[in-house]
Amino acid sequence: MKFRPLHDRVVVKRIEAEEKTAGGIIIPDTAKEKPSQGEVVAAGPGARDEAGKLVPLDVKAGDRVLFGKWSGTEVKIDGVDYLIMKESDILGVLEGVAASKKAA
Repeated sequence: MKFRPLHDRVVVKRIEAEEKTAGGIIIPDTAKEKPSQGEVVAAGPGARDEAGKLVPLDVKAGDRVLFGKWSGTEVKIDGVDYLIMKESDILGVLEGVAASKKAA
């Protein structure tokens, strides 16, 4: 990808939700909600404080994050859908998720 976000903006790719429930019920496309989980693809350098000093972001590329349902702006880059949002729109970082998925 040849896109670099500015300031405190982050590019996130949505992680698709499971198509089956734990009980084995298949969820049709019409009943699915947009996932509020994603992976950070790129992050800007950070925001500036009142003194003009650069404050780095807490998230980095590769982090799995949770964000609000209506957060960010949807864009399509090279045919792939991404969300561009401010770091403050991110609710938190999921830690250890990738490792537990591989073990199962």
